[in-house]
Amino acid sequence: MMLYNNNNRWLVLVVVSTALFLISIDMTVLYTALPRLTHDLGASNNQKLWIVNAFPLVMAGLLPTMGALGDRVGHRRTFLWGLVAFGLASLVGAYAPSANTLIAARAFLAVGASMMMPATLSLLRLTFTTDKDRAFAIGIWASVFSGGFAVGPLIGGALLGHFWWGSVFLINVPVVLIALILTPLAIPSEKGNLGRQLDPVNSLLAVAAMVSLFYGLMEVAKPDAKWLDAAFAIFIGITFGVLFVRRQSRSASPMIDFALFKNERFTSGALTALVATVAGMGVQLALTQRLQLVIGYSPLYAAVFILPVSIASFIAGPLSGLVLHTIGVGRALWASLVIAAIGLIGYTIFRDSGLVEQVVSLAIFGFGVGLGSATASTAIMINAPEDKAGMAASIESVAFELGGVLGIAIMGSVLSFVYATTLVLPQGLHDPALARDSLDQALLLAEHMSGDGAVKLVTQAKAAFDSAFVAVMVAGIVIFFLMTAVIAWITSGAKASDPSHSAHA
Repeated sequence: MMLYNNNNRWLVLVVVSTALFLISIDMTVLYTALPRLTHDLGASNNQKLWIVNAFPLVMAGLLPTMGALGDRVGHRRTFLWGLVAFGLASLVGAYAPSANTLIAARAFLAVGASMMMPATLSLLRLTFTTDKDRAFAIGIWASVFSGGFAVGPLIGGALLGHFWWGSVFLINVPVVLIALILTPLAIPSEKGNLGRQLDPVNSLLAVAAMVSLFYGLMEVAKPDAKWLDAAFAIFIGITFGVLFVRRQSRSASPMIDFALFKNERFTSGALTALVATVAGMGVQLALTQRLQLVIGYSPLYAAVFILPVSIASFIAGPLSGLVLHTIGVGRALWASLVIAAIGLIGYTIFRDSGLVEQVVSLAIFGFGVGLGSATASTAIMINAPEDKAGMAASIESVAFELGGVLGIAIMGSVLSFVYATTLVLPQGLHDPALARDSLDQALLLAEHMSGDGAVKLVTQAKAAFDSAFVAVMVAGIVIFFLMTAVIAWITSGAKASDPSHSAHA
């Protein structure tokens, strides 16, 4: 497979990073737009759930197939196909007349994103030919990706201040058009490997497994959970997951070659990418709600408040590429999780203190997540053979996307469960189940009440949510420290050679 012209490599980085930024902001841009589009489309609670999660769920399921497709037909070609699909889906989403149409558009958006995302990493893998340059380029890639998560709500809040909710999708279109023009100019086509086989059945198994597991986790978190439904969904998810692994293990040309995980640093990189996104997405979900519903910030101001996470994460990415050759990939992986945990500890302690303490804590957290994401990407891509660059990129992308889904599911479940179990309701409340459903519903219920009952409901609901928020933060801290120990143990058994010191791990 040919290597790309080094004279164009920085333009290649700009093009793929721009497309990646669109993908990452679409994970979180709906956080601020959801209330308005829910009102305008008359979406139910169930439809709201799928509007948010159709994108990461479908994308995570399709990524292995799209990575294999890139290896087969060429990564530039799949990147261009993905841009076209992403642009068309954005147009449909912007003008969706109903909630179900918007859900379908989000799923189609995921098809385009799943074509683009593995291609972005694979193109960088092929464009930057030395480990040092690759580490720097992938560090920028990871900064753009993790930064987009935090910038998404800010962009959504700014747009909603002047336009209708569909504008959060429509902004994708001109960026896609520019990328479509620049891609053929900046990125030469490369020969694919027609020996790489595709397995659409396994893609369906992967999507079914994740959708079922996600549904089961969300059902468990409900105050009135249907335990039989939840258990059945989780059982189906596990069954489909096992079938996926068995089919891959027996395939002569698997979408995911599990032999890659025999490399300790590759495995550690995948775990770090997963954990960093689980905690990052989960904490951001809880924090944006606390800032708006408990403290009373506007959506735009809440997004600005958490901007230090994005800025610090963006700074950490390129720095990771510069320090890896000094401290090594293994140490950088577990150290990043320790830094992120310290940031969460700081914010938990100073959440009601001065602005400086809170901003510094959020910045430390963002720096740790950004460093972990960038180092994880480098560890995965450097430790994979060149002819499996698309496969490695899809595994890395799945780790990030699956981490986002799990972060929302796990941390959202913790938030809902602790809120519902700690809420003390005032006597005589006519609809206690509605108040226990969420803080949003409790505040809405209080608007139709008067006197001390309304004040007491608001006060106690906010106090219960604060307890739930602390539980989410503690859960994130525990996850970080547990995975620090796991990754330190895995990398301690790695061979002496380190990709930060040599050409290959």
